[in-house]
Amino acid sequence: MSEVTIPSSSAIKVRIHEIYCSVQGESTWAGLPCVFVRLSRCNLRCRWCDTTYSFTGGEMQSIAAILERVRGYGVPLVEITGGEPLVQKACIPLAQALVDAGYTVLIETSGSLPINTLPDAVHRIMDLKCPDSDMCKHNDWSNIEHLRADRDEVKFVLASRKDYEWSRDTIRQYNLTGRCKAVLFSPVFGDVDPKDIVDWMLEDGLHDVRFQLQMHKFIWPPDERGV
Repeated sequence: MSEVTIPSSSAIKVRIHEIYCSVQGESTWAGLPCVFVRLSRCNLRCRWCDTTYSFTGGEMQSIAAILERVRGYGVPLVEITGGEPLVQKACIPLAQALVDAGYTVLIETSGSLPINTLPDAVHRIMDLKCPDSDMCKHNDWSNIEHLRADRDEVKFVLASRKDYEWSRDTIRQYNLTGRCKAVLFSPVFGDVDPKDIVDWMLEDGLHDVRFQLQMHKFIWPPDERGV
């Protein structure tokens, strides 16, 4: 990507857990090469979380250093993830710096913190936490008003039939398929049979909802990091 000077933000530091290049495993961007910038820390403790290692540790890195690392991979798609990246206020200038450098920028966020603080160019992939996550009470429902039909996506991670029915009813209540680019159902790996979710979707006529699997967990061992 192009060399960009960002005097106002290049020295700002972000706590980074890891930066690596792989293929995007989820969302409508699945299958594309992508650089992942994983920020440390999270304000939630979902029962099924597969990145608990990012809750602690990490290294403070300047935005300039992060851009240099990302640039080295030569890949135009970048995802900011966590943990919960929006826990760190420096996530916002980091996202803007990546946009300014010419990258297509995605962010994975839990939906528990305001998403309208992000630069307009960022593609927001927002979870709504289902009951079995034990974090449902932390959903910031005001975020729904800020979803954009041309680029934002909403994801439901399902661990049970109860989660599925809650998600189905939430989609209908808030007309989510009309508010964003895609609505995604993703099974908790090992907790629920993916075939059951597909059957429920077809029975209920959820023709505008996209089913997905975490692609990276089928390419590599499910607990492997940096992929």
